[in-house]
Amino acid sequence: MKRFFILILCFAMLLSLTACGGKTDSADANKLVIWHDKEDAVITALSDYLAQAVPNLDVQFEKKTSLTDSLKLVGNDPSAAPDLFLFAHDKIGVFAEMGILAPVEPLLEEGALDNFLPMTLQAATYKDTLYQLPLYFETLLFMYNRRYMQDDEVPATTEALYAYMENNTGRGRYGFVEQHSTAYYSAAWIHGFGGSIIDSSGTPFPDAQAVQDALAYHLKFVKLMPGETEYNTVNTLFLEGKADATIGGPWMVPSAREAGIDLGIAPMPTVDETGLALAPYSGVQGVHVLKAAAERKTAAVKQLLAALAKPEIGTSLALASGCAPANGSCYDDARVAEDALVQAMRQTAEIAVPMPNIPEMDVMWTVVSSLLTDVNLSGKDIPSSFQSAKEQAESLIAGMK
Repeated sequence: MKRFFILILCFAMLLSLTACGGKTDSADANKLVIWHDKEDAVITALSDYLAQAVPNLDVQFEKKTSLTDSLKLVGNDPSAAPDLFLFAHDKIGVFAEMGILAPVEPLLEEGALDNFLPMTLQAATYKDTLYQLPLYFETLLFMYNRRYMQDDEVPATTEALYAYMENNTGRGRYGFVEQHSTAYYSAAWIHGFGGSIIDSSGTPFPDAQAVQDALAYHLKFVKLMPGETEYNTVNTLFLEGKADATIGGPWMVPSAREAGIDLGIAPMPTVDETGLALAPYSGVQGVHVLKAAAERKTAAVKQLLAALAKPEIGTSLALASGCAPANGSCYDDARVAEDALVQAMRQTAEIAVPMPNIPEMDVMWTVVSSLLTDVNLSGKDIPSSFQSAKEQAESLIAGMK
């Protein structure tokens, strides 16, 4: 009898070990946890759509205020990590180098990406591998208050903008304001001179002269703007009718409309000297798959991605939250085509530059912000300030190797 119970115990232990050996039961296999940091309107649209599109999947969205830090802590631990996460594309390189991301293309149906905007796929690609399924994107836009700047006064070039600023700045009012000394906003001016903050190989300021030319040219505009460059200052000036125009993101639009502003949105001005438009960074929001989920819940992940690759979800997001869909087919929908904000971002997508998704970009935000402070706010010499910034960037990036 004792021997019989020993055999039963061994058999039970064997079953337990088998269950822990990596296989997932049917209920767990259809449960997908998605971390995110998005507003309620976006998640509601996604939840409602997925409940209809994949009713057999149990998709749970969990909001994380420090999503990137949390992912760095849990990595690929299936007991703590999510199955997927919804986030901007600019941290793809960090997580790919950690080895926690699964390539997305093998999990998609053939032809699923055929109609996606090229800019969004470029943003989602790191070292020739697609690590994100893009859902929607955001770009900075040229916005103006029609009470002060008429449609026929909207500047098509930067020199026209400068002339407008000269004629409409003074006595506590500004013709144009922007966050001129932050890296995210100044990047548009650098791109307008053919320069860049960093290239795909991690080289900072690959065209040094273009960056310095942009800084020198932009400086005359800065002198006609307030010295305070924080978001709240710029936002308040525009919303209170003390600035005729600004460059801002779509997140400003609800506040502008609530303030009763007759809001106009126009294409970015072209730099007279180069013939290039001010080209802002774009941020592409999409779904990333963790390796553990791709391996343990392959069927469910594939089913979810197939649903999210369809234009219906992009249209739903555009209607619910003013998001610009990554899937180009969405713009064929009359309801999306009639949305001026969404269409403006779609137009800007043709010139927008995806934020670099390489790990080295993390140090460049601080380096460029310091450079802009030195040049725009402290009046320091451009060549020497630029050289110091370049050396600092190279040193910090070398320390990451």
